[in-house]
Amino acid sequence: MSRILTVANRLPLSVRRNDGEWTLQPSAGGLAAGLNSIHDPGRDLWVGWPGLVEERMPTGEELTSEAWLRRGCVPVSLSRTDVRGYYQRYANAVVWPLFHSLLGRLPLRPGPWPVYERVNQRFADAVLEQYRLGDLIWIHDYQLMRVPALLRRRLPDARLGFFLHVPFPPAEIFSVLPDRELVLEGLLGADVIGFHTEEYRANFAAAVTRLLGIASDGSRLSYRGRLVELGVFPLGIAFQRFSGRSQQAAVVALSREFAPQPGTHLLVGVDRLDYTKGIPRRLLAFERFLELHSEFRGRVRLVQLGVPSRTNVPAYRKFRQQIDALVGRINGSFGTPNWAPVQYLIRSLGQDELIALYRATDVMVVTPVRDGMNLVAKEFVASRADEDGILVLSEFAGASAELREALLVNPYDIDRTAGALHRALTMVPEERRARMRALRRRVAEADGRHWAGTFVARLRAPRAGSGGRSGGRGEGGPSPGAPIRQAVVEHSRRTDHRLLLLDYDGTLVPFAPTPELATPDLGALTLLESLAARSGTDVHLVSGRDRATLEAWFGHLPIGLHAEHGLWSRDRKEAGWVRAAADALPRRAEILEVLEEFAARVPGSRVEQKSAALVWHYRLAEPGLAARETRRLRATLARRLADAPVDLLPGNQVLEVRLRGVDKGIIGRRLTAGLPAGSAVVAMGDDRTDEELFSALPPDALTIHVGRSESRARLRVDTIDEARALLWALAAPEAADRSVPARSPAATESGDRAPTKAAGTAC
Repeated sequence: MSRILTVANRLPLSVRRNDGEWTLQPSAGGLAAGLNSIHDPGRDLWVGWPGLVEERMPTGEELTSEAWLRRGCVPVSLSRTDVRGYYQRYANAVVWPLFHSLLGRLPLRPGPWPVYERVNQRFADAVLEQYRLGDLIWIHDYQLMRVPALLRRRLPDARLGFFLHVPFPPAEIFSVLPDRELVLEGLLGADVIGFHTEEYRANFAAAVTRLLGIASDGSRLSYRGRLVELGVFPLGIAFQRFSGRSQQAAVVALSREFAPQPGTHLLVGVDRLDYTKGIPRRLLAFERFLELHSEFRGRVRLVQLGVPSRTNVPAYRKFRQQIDALVGRINGSFGTPNWAPVQYLIRSLGQDELIALYRATDVMVVTPVRDGMNLVAKEFVASRADEDGILVLSEFAGASAELREALLVNPYDIDRTAGALHRALTMVPEERRARMRALRRRVAEADGRHWAGTFVARLRAPRAGSGGRSGGRGEGGPSPGAPIRQAVVEHSRRTDHRLLLLDYDGTLVPFAPTPELATPDLGALTLLESLAARSGTDVHLVSGRDRATLEAWFGHLPIGLHAEHGLWSRDRKEAGWVRAAADALPRRAEILEVLEEFAARVPGSRVEQKSAALVWHYRLAEPGLAARETRRLRATLARRLADAPVDLLPGNQVLEVRLRGVDKGIIGRRLTAGLPAGSAVVAMGDDRTDEELFSALPPDALTIHVGRSESRARLRVDTIDEARALLWALAAPEAADRSVPARSPAATESGDRAPTKAAGTAC
């Protein structure tokens, strides 16, 4: 069984000082509890911060690196400056409010991104020091969103997972983040990215489409030659532990002490003192309830437990003052000498005390304004082995996607939340028990063990398309690298004549947000020139781009150029362009009218006109609207053009209407028809249009697919870098390891930010 390297901001053990001595104590939190079922300290490792800055970190025999390793922990050392910049000023002051969709909480000047990047690199370095071939690496939460990409650079074949424990906001809110592309690229270094709910997954997919121009089917996407899986894994709790302890005699006795007197009712809220938890609005709803239902005055009490959080942050100190004022106002307005409506406790409870309080509660009020999951709701359900009690739950908590039998409320609607409190307090016992039984079944089934086990099983599974086959005819080749380069070079050496048929976008250069930005970099131009200079080698570029673009970019090179999927060809530098088909696109005006109508309907989309095709691009459109309108457009065109000799060719963020019979296979058949016997034919491409070329070539041709999607090609390379390395091996076999980075000028200027797929260029 492979090891699991867990990477999180905090270790499961924290350094604490008790009676003048430094000790290691278990850390609290849902992450440690959730991973407890699969984390084996004797085998696995947990990389994280121990909780003290370098300046205060004690030394001694019990806290050496070896002592930590014996406990399965790898501490990451952080200075006071690191913690202030990475954790307080960026992760918690910028990412936390933004991911909870609270834009009003953002600072006017964002926190220091360079410190966040530097600390993420430190976590990545700590993992690299411990990594062994075959280890699974599981990275957690918003503090470490750059770690997957930083590790991927050094460990291209490692299995990397990432789980986000907070919400992922809607794309338009996430777009506010100044370093948004780098955050997305960081997360996309993982093989599996996990979210609590389908909503968060959809938000992430929409942000990737909007900002990087990468489409997905909702559950996976292709990024730099890899398939990235997007999964929904709701975090659970240790159900049996809570349920079992709630039935122990000591806990039952303690719950009787907490229970309200006969004829009275107990409402409870348990939260960290964080502005996302909705405590002020909960208090206002309770105040409104008392105003509307005077018969409950003196008969109901709200116990609000507030666990101190981030007390050194000014925004949190101000938030606490706001709660103090509200509690004082409610108790002053409605309280009597014998009754205080709100009992406000600023402290944490031991586990038995907390479970006893859950058991004594009539109504558990969990009303955050936004929460990734909220395990308090699940702990309450697990603690109710008596199958009684009502859960009032915010619809903006991730748990609401599972706990549908709770009374779901909009915490921003004070009056309706007050109404839900009244309904909960007056609900008949039969309905209370029916709801709780259903909730307990669901929380028991999807517990913490299920969450961790499901994610790790997904991470252990082989990469899609990585089993040595690309699909299609089942001839997909082995994993990329030197063996493939050597095989292709040896194949080409067997003859004095070689024919190379190469796609451009997605094969020689990365895709760009718009076609105009995918201009060839110096490396691509030098590579093509070097290939063409080799004796007995004919190089042909077969692209979906128009002939004017190919002429402008490559007209000076001694290679063949083929535009619009083979409609136009220029076999040699000195030759003119020749059209393969004389026919025009039938009913062009009618098709153009339909496409332009949809382009006007979908902001961000546009229509491109080619000689024998019309293309609707929708990469820059809002993803949901674009998806709906694309389905309508395809249905409209299929109905109206059923008898016309045209093909509807869906691509990545495009829909192309093309003259039937015009495809890259035309070029493949024509160029191979008169080849000398024994000639070596090598074809390379990355998408559906290249499959038409592959299928038209002789059986002994070497067809090479770039990327991990399905293909009929005989061989496969995963990335554009590997494709270039292979072609350099053909250009100069004696330097088979030579490689030129597959970056456009724009990518070079922005460091790690590689261009993404062009706006639907079907090439």
